[in-house]
Amino acid sequence: MIHLPRVAEEIKNIGLYDLVLQDVQKIAGKTKVTKDEILDIMDKEPQILEDYKQINIEYNLSNIHIRDIDISNIKEECKKEAEEINKNLAYIREIEKYTLDFEQSSTLVIIFSIEFFVLFSVQYFIVLLDLKEWQILIYSIFASSIAIAWWYAKKERKKYEINSKIFEKKYVETLKMIEDLEQKGCIKKSDLIIEECEEHV
Repeated sequence: MIHLPRVAEEIKNIGLYDLVLQDVQKIAGKTKVTKDEILDIMDKEPQILEDYKQINIEYNLSNIHIRDIDISNIKEECKKEAEEINKNLAYIREIEKYTLDFEQSSTLVIIFSIEFFVLFSVQYFIVLLDLKEWQILIYSIFASSIAIAWWYAKKERKKYEINSKIFEKKYVETLKMIEDLEQKGCIKKSDLIIEECEEHV
């Protein structure tokens, strides 16, 4: 459900993907690359596409370049399947963020940021407010916060793993449903492709 010509166009022309473009240029051995060359490099080096997808997820942009099916313009016998596809598309867009590596997720960044703030606060209370007689209690609170952060990170990592598997299963299932509906003559997949991201325009 990712439209590779759009990916190549965005890597070539949109600053958000400059680091990916630099990798493409390094592989190509030149600074000016065409869309076709980018497509060829993506085919040979799958990591380029993975890096593009990761950037999108980090910036809350979807890698699902398929729009919902317009139910009002579809044969009656196809409506139920089309509605199911739309439902699946909405669901996989919602859980797409869990396909990001947990180690590179905003959740982990937030956990570390909170812990850094807690550590700074501990130092502030002990040193600046001259609370040395309370330092054991204060460090105990800090140690407790580390334990809570570790437990929460572990719980979130599990959530990422579970939802990532659900995403992969639903993605394949939905793609197959779209292909089936196209074979029945109910839709044309090419009409559903979102060729340009509105957020970039």
